[in-house]
Amino acid sequence: MKKVLTNRFLIENSHTLKVYREHGGYQSIDKLFATKPADIIEEVKRSGLRGRGGAGFPAGMKWSFIPKGGDKPVYLCVNADESEPGTFKDRYLLEKDPHQLIEGIIICAYGVGCHHAYIYIRGEFDLAYRRIQEAVDEAYAQGVIGETVLGKEYKLDITVHRGAGAYICGEETALLESLEGKRGNPRIKPPFPAIVGLFNSPTVINNVETLSALPFIMNKGAEAYRQWGTDKSPGTKLFCVSGHVNKPGVYELPLGYPLKDLIEKECGGVAGTGRLKAVVTGGSSVPVLTAEEAYSARLDYEALMEKGTMLGSGGVIVMDDSVDMLWALRNLAYFYAHESCGQCTPCREGSGWTYKILDRIYREGGSEKDLDLLLEIADNMVGRTICVLADALAMPVKSYITKFREDFVKNL
Repeated sequence: MKKVLTNRFLIENSHTLKVYREHGGYQSIDKLFATKPADIIEEVKRSGLRGRGGAGFPAGMKWSFIPKGGDKPVYLCVNADESEPGTFKDRYLLEKDPHQLIEGIIICAYGVGCHHAYIYIRGEFDLAYRRIQEAVDEAYAQGVIGETVLGKEYKLDITVHRGAGAYICGEETALLESLEGKRGNPRIKPPFPAIVGLFNSPTVINNVETLSALPFIMNKGAEAYRQWGTDKSPGTKLFCVSGHVNKPGVYELPLGYPLKDLIEKECGGVAGTGRLKAVVTGGSSVPVLTAEEAYSARLDYEALMEKGTMLGSGGVIVMDDSVDMLWALRNLAYFYAHESCGQCTPCREGSGWTYKILDRIYREGGSEKDLDLLLEIADNMVGRTICVLADALAMPVKSYITKFREDFVKNL
């Protein structure tokens, strides 16, 4: 399979402008500026590209929500605040091929009429931050961006902004608040960012992986991109695999790829005991799958929904049968309780309460009533908060306890 996102990863100095241009970089620009912005949006719609940050919303449709002919500037915010446990794909894109992201930014910016883009990057990233900042500096120095885009009459500035280490700022409206210098609390929607976003102006917010797919789509066309994947989930996807596998790492695969083949063929099989117990498919916030469910699952949005879980960010966490699921859920609960912004009571109180109960069961034991209480708390967290952080804990709680109850009962 031809790689769409990772074809330059193994090339020496792939992060530099010189190497990027030697291997096809920025070839889309002439075609881009010979095309009407509205046609760019339609081409992205036809490609079926969906947001790779977790929600899977069609990218072209999101762009089309930007009002036309308004008196306010349009902004593009790149969500590089990759903080979901088990997810590290965007870090690789930023480290290995930052100019691919910049080219994607140019394509999106021209399509929606944006002249200033912001890259909001996770504060803990060091090499990724240095690489993208160096790439932006190179792009300015070589006239790729700035007063003109490679000599075209289009002004585009790009600002790299480092976060301060808050998971909640990966939520798009909390990201906007943080960019504006405020505390990173999610906003109530509506209004949506496409209408009232950064600095009260229309704003597109896209993930690093989403934008990095645009140069291929612009160069080769929507149909070429749709040759991979499924009808409703076209294209390729980066899957970052960690946990009990022999070859963890980032794998670019067509959507619809069998999860069993990812584990057995791509990753060399289950490590540790060699016996699979559970798999998380989309980062820690999605419901867990049993081994039986995992081995019959396919990695696309619709197929995983049928399995009762989600593709999410593509963070695949593999657990062998030595893992105590109470221990695993307790770790997750600690993370989400710590990262809650505290704005909504069901999340603030529910996440902390959930962790305290799980920690008590793990350390001292408990009763069946504790498990029932955890499920009740989870039910009262789902869908009752401004953002989905509460859901991100509640869904694992319900699936871990329901599917692996014996691991909890033995600790009571």
